[in-house]
Amino acid sequence: MTLPAPLAEIVDDFAAVEGQDKLQLLLEFSRELPPIPAELEEAAMEPVPECQSPLFLSVDTADREHVRLHFSAPPEAPTTRGFASILHQGLDGLSAEQILEVPDDFYSALGLADAVSPLRLRGMSAMLARIKRHLRS
Repeated sequence: MTLPAPLAEIVDDFAAVEGQDKLQLLLEFSRELPPIPAELEEAAMEPVPECQSPLFLSVDTADREHVRLHFSAPPEAPTTRGFASILHQGLDGLSAEQILEVPDDFYSALGLADAVSPLRLRGMSAMLARIKRHLRS
């Protein structure tokens, strides 16, 4: 699986830990999700209803060579925030072409299937699918 360097590094970080340590790493990512920019209101962001917790995203394609991604999720939703943070850290600032080339199921390489419910994993898949849909339109 070929991934952009920032996302590949995150996948490697998850591959280096086992069991509950994967959840701990996901929790660390949840704490690193940056706040949305002041000029962006959550009401103007797209909801991702497939996520178990409220999640909103914004895909700024003004510069297709440096796509900007913004996510909003409540602090009491660490799994959802962790997934959003992984996508933010792994894809923000990349070109539309690089993001579109990310395999839809890349998240399986994180090895979280034993630690996180399939329903929650589908939420991450839905986030990536919505980002790609924005890039294709």
